[in-house]
This record gives sequence, C-alpha cells and structure tokens, in this order.
Amino acid sequence: MKHLLTLALVVALATFFASCDKGSNFDYYYYSAEDYALLSEYLNLPEAPPDFSPQRAGGLGPVSKAIDRDKATLGKVLFYDKKLSRDGTVACANCHKQEFAFGDNTAVSKGVFDRSGDRNSIALMSVPSFASDYGTDLNGPGAKRFFWDNRAETAAAQSRGSITNPKEMDMDMAEIAAMVRAQPYYEPLFRKAFKDTEVTEDRVTEAIAEFVNSIGSLNSRFDQAVEENRRQGIFDVINFSLTTFTPDENRGKSLYMLNCGSCHGFDQISTPFSQTPQGTFEQLTHASNGLDAQPSDAGVGGTTGLNTDMGTFKVPTLRNIAKSAPYMHDGRFATLEQVIEHYSTGIQPHANLHFGLKNTDGTPRRFNFTEDNKKDLIAFLNTLTDESILADERYANPFR
Repeated sequence: MKHLLTLALVVALATFFASCDKGSNFDYYYYSAEDYALLSEYLNLPEAPPDFSPQRAGGLGPVSKAIDRDKATLGKVLFYDKKLSRDGTVACANCHKQEFAFGDNTAVSKGVFDRSGDRNSIALMSVPSFASDYGTDLNGPGAKRFFWDNRAETAAAQSRGSITNPKEMDMDMAEIAAMVRAQPYYEPLFRKAFKDTEVTEDRVTEAIAEFVNSIGSLNSRFDQAVEENRRQGIFDVINFSLTTFTPDENRGKSLYMLNCGSCHGFDQISTPFSQTPQGTFEQLTHASNGLDAQPSDAGVGGTTGLNTDMGTFKVPTLRNIAKSAPYMHDGRFATLEQVIEHYSTGIQPHANLHFGLKNTDGTPRRFNFTEDNKKDLIAFLNTLTDESILADERYANPFR
C-alpha cells in the first residue's frame, strides 16, 4: 500500500511539473476556444494578454502602479475602434498615432465629418509613464492634468472629453455604451476585465484609461546612458557628462540644463524629464512661452478663469520630441529648428510670460543661440527618442 501511495504521489508531482513546464498552457487557454475564435474574427490579439507595465531601461522595475493586463487589452481595442464615433471613421488612435509617439503629424487633427479640432494633439508618449506622472486619481490633487488647458484631472476624464467633443468623436457616453454592447468581440474582453459582461460608461473610460496609463517610454538613448553612468557609480547626470553620449550630445545636454531645464526639468535622482522634479527645479505645470503678445486662446485661463493663467498652456515633457512634430498648442512650428529659433530670437512680450523667459527689466529674453548651439541642442533632443515603443506590438492597432 505504501508503494502504491508513493507511486501515486510521484505521478501527481510529475503531472504538476509537466503542466508547469508548459507554462504556456495557461496562456494558450486563457480565453476559451470559442471566445478566442470569436475575437480572432475581428482582432489580432495574442492568446493571452501581455504585461503592459512600463519598464525602465536596463531591465529595472516599473515606475508606476501595476497595470491590469485585461483592462489594458480591452482599453486598447476601445482606443482603436472607429465604430465609437459619430460617422464611424475616427478612433482615439486617429489623433494619437503610435508612429508619431501617440501624437499626430498635423498641426490640428481632423475629427468626424472632417471637422478640424482646436489644438494640436499632445503626444501620449511624451512622459515616462502616464500612471506615474499624470492623474489626480493616481497621484493626488496636485498631480498633472490632461489637455493643453489642464481641464481633465484623470485619463478617464480625458477620454470622455475627447469622445464627446463634437469636433472629435461626437458621441455621448450612453451611445458609446450601446455601440460597445452591439459589437460581439467586446463580450469576452469585458468578461476577462470585469468578471462579467456588463457594459457601462464608467467601465469604458476606465479601460481606456488603463491602456493610456500603460503607455510608458523608458528606453531612449538618454535612459540607457543614464543607466550606464549609474553602473559606473556616476549618479549626478546633470553636472556630469553621459559616458555613452557623443561630444555634441553632451554639449546639448548642458545647454538644455542651462536654458530649458527650469521649465522642462528632470530629477537626477528619480525619473528623468518629469514635470515635477523633487527639488532640483521648480514644479511647473503651465506657462506662457511668449508665442504671441496677445494670444487669442485663453489656454489654462479658460479653465480656471484666473487672469494669471490667461494665455498659458501645459508645459509638456519632451520625451520623443523628435517624433511628435508639429509643435506648440497650435502646431505652428513644423521643426525643432523653428522651436529653438523661437526661443533664440522670437519670444514675444506677454503679461504672464514665464519669468525664465524675461530679462530683469521685464522684456522678453533672447537666448541668441549660435548655429553650433542649435545643432548641439537638437543632437541632445534626439537622444530622448524611444525607438522600441514606436512599433511595440502591445500598443499597435489590434483590428484585422
């Protein structure tokens, strides 16, 4: 009897470890055969959702909250679904294209019925991770907000604002929920994400927010260079050269820190190029950069109603800046060269002009960059591009 029990235990353990060795079995049968067949009629999804959590360069851990892979997968499908617009031609991804750092390559994007929007589409890949940088729900009441005028406090509110905007997708949320219910491929995705198939307005925006919050850009040449310096025991990336950078890239970094860092700062201890550095530079969420002496767009002032905010706009972080042209809230500059020339010679007087862009007498500052300065700055800005995420299948269009 003892031998039979021992044999039974050996068989049971062998079966268990065999199933573990096939770790893919769990993934392969993640969806039922029927559900996966249904999904595959419409969508090109892997047999199990991938890990959407952003990772730092060098294989370091995530910088934000853990991402629910089922909700992010559902959110990805919603993000790319053109059926969720008034004329069936526009999705969130129309204005936020992966190859352009989830921005758009036109000054002002087109919405339903070829309607032009009001402002340039902000690149969603311009931050290390939305979950770690944006959203009052994730980072408290003082966290950075969405849109050029900071009117949305969370990614869910941002998606709701775009979906219901008459110049973008022009739907109300009840219509969105009804349209989602009508598409057969959503049922298995909702079941995985929420444990049942009920479609609500809040669940739709929650899933889109989960996908947006999963977008993390942490593997640029700059990130890799910072990690290499740290491996060599050099932790101050502001005052020391990056050992893998070229001379012009390091000169550009120094110029950037001297002339641009007070608005577009980064923290030498934590995540690079955060808008809210921990003591290295001031916290700055919005400002006037002197585009116009008398701007026609109230910007953040239109949201807050404060005179001190009139004509000011979000100060964006600059990751993937080389991939997200055109620039500024109205897309007026087509190239980085034009942007740098603005700061060099073109800053206009404005009542709310940022103090870093003014001389002591209040007149607009002229940085007067030399041609070599401009080339070095652009060389540095190009190191902020994360090529790996521009074609990452986790964030690609899932529709067949």
